[in-house]
Amino acid sequence: MGPVGVGIDLVDVRRVRRMLDRKGERALRKLLTDREQDYCLDQAAPWEHVAVRIAAKEAVYKAMQIRNDARAIGWKEIEVVRADSGAPSIELHGLAEQIARESSVEQILVSLSHTSEQAAAIVVVTG
Repeated sequence: MGPVGVGIDLVDVRRVRRMLDRKGERALRKLLTDREQDYCLDQAAPWEHVAVRIAAKEAVYKAMQIRNDARAIGWKEIEVVRADSGAPSIELHGLAEQIARESSVEQILVSLSHTSEQAAAIVVVTG
């Protein structure tokens, strides 16, 4: 089967950095899973990695709009994970996983890119 949904998102890294300066751990706990937090905080510029994960989560959310109840998907139900090779992939949890299963989603393809100013993600959901 072909694409079921496509999503793209662009995030201002400077805005994420300001948010982290103001809200710190509270923002991280709201937006990222424990594994995502650990990875981002281990980087030289954690705000860039947080921003690209926010972009990825938004892109997945947009691609999952194949169903109306996708609006209820939470931030931590979409997780960006890295393979040993460094390639990003998406793991779904909770409602996001349920919607994907019930919608016969077979694969979620993701591409991430970021600079010190912008973070972008594109997602293709196939089924």
